Amino acid sequence: MKASISHPGRRWTIFCSVVDNFGDIGVCWRLARTLAVHHRQHVQLRVDDWEALRRLCPDTSAQPVPCSIDGVELIPWAHEAVVEADVVVEAFACELPEIVLHAMACRRPPPTWINLEYLSAEDWVEGCHRMCSPHPQLPLLKHFFFPGFTPRTGGLLREPSLLSARDAVIDDRTACRALLSARTGIEVGEDVLAVSLFCYAQAPLPALLDIWASGKRPVLLLVPEGCSTDALTRHFGAAPGRPGSYHRDRALQVVVLPFTDQDTYDRLLWACDLNFVRGEDSFVRAQWAARPFVWQVYPQREHAHRDKLDAFMVRFGDGLDAKSTQALTAFWRAWNGFGEVVTTWADFAAALPALQAHGRAWATRQAALPDLASSLVDF
Repeated sequence: MKASISHPGRRWTIFCSVVDNFGDIGVCWRLARTLAVHHRQHVQLRVDDWEALRRLCPDTSAQPVPCSIDGVELIPWAHEAVVEADVVVEAFACELPEIVLHAMACRRPPPTWINLEYLSAEDWVEGCHRMCSPHPQLPLLKHFFFPGFTPRTGGLLREPSLLSARDAVIDDRTACRALLSARTGIEVGEDVLAVSLFCYAQAPLPALLDIWASGKRPVLLLVPEGCSTDALTRHFGAAPGRPGSYHRDRALQVVVLPFTDQDTYDRLLWACDLNFVRGEDSFVRAQWAARPFVWQVYPQREHAHRDKLDAFMVRFGDGLDAKSTQALTAFWRAWNGFGEVVTTWADFAAALPALQAHGRAWATRQAALPDLASSLVDF
C-alpha cells in the first residue's frame, strides 16, 4: 500500500544490515512503518540488502534507488544522501559508516543515537535497557534499547489496530477456515489441524512429518516457498515445487504458499490452529496471534540459544497449568535440538486447547505494556 503521509514528528534514520534470512529487515521494516504511519514521524530506512527488502515489500523499486512506501523513505545503504536525522537507530548493533558518525558529531545538537538490540526474555536485559556508552573519539553517546516482555524493557512491536483486526478473524472459526481454503484452494474441514511452518533447516521436521502422516487427526501443513524444502523432499520423494503445489501422505497434506508480505502473514497466523515460527519477527507476531505456537530460536554456537529459549518459556509459562507447561517445555526444547519430537508431540498436541486460552491471556498481558515504537518515540 502506498500512502502520502505528512510528518510533524522528528526525523529518524534506521540503519539495517541484513545478516541472513529476513528477521533483521522484517523487524526494521515493521518498525519504520509503525513510526511513520502511526506516530507521524519522518522515517528513512537504509538497508544493505535491497532484494531482502523487496521480498517483504514488493512495491519497492526493482533497482536499489531511493523510493517512498507507506510513508517511509527507503534508501540503499551506500547512497550518498545526507543523514540529517534527529534520531539515528542502528539496528542490532550494525556498524554505522564513519562518514555518518562524523556527520552526527558535527550536528548541533547531536542526534539521539540508539542501538536497537535483539529481543530476549533473559533477566539481564532489564539492567542493560537504556544504558549508554560514549563514542571513544567523537562527542556522541550511544543508547542501548532492548525490546522485551516487562515494564523495564522497550516492549514489543505492535500496531495500534493489530489486536482488534486479529479479533475480528480469530473469533470466527468459519472465517478462519474460509481464509485457509482461499489461500490453499482446498476445503479445510473442521477436524483438520491447520499448521503454518516457518523454521530453520536444523529443525527436526522429518520426524514430525512422519508423526503427522501416520496420525489419526488430519493435518494441513502450510509451508512458505523456500522454507524447509529439503525435509519435504526427503519425505515425499520429490521437491515441494512452486507455490500452490500440493502433496499428500495419508493424514498429512502439505501446500506450498508463495512468499508474502507481513500483513498477509499475520492473517495466516490468525487463521491457523498452530504456528511454528523462528527468529524474532515471526516469533513476536505469533504471540500477538494468540494461537498456540512453537518457537525455534536462531541457533548459536555452544547452544547459547538455549538460555534465550528457557528464559522465554519461564516468562510465557507463568499462569499455565503444570501439565501443559511440561508438555510445552519438552516439545519446544525438542524442536530446538534438546530432546525428541517423537516422544513429546503427543503431550504437546493434547495441551493445545489449554495453550490456546493461555496464548490469548499472554497477548492481553503484553498488550497492557507500552509497545516498542511508542517507547522509542517517548525515549
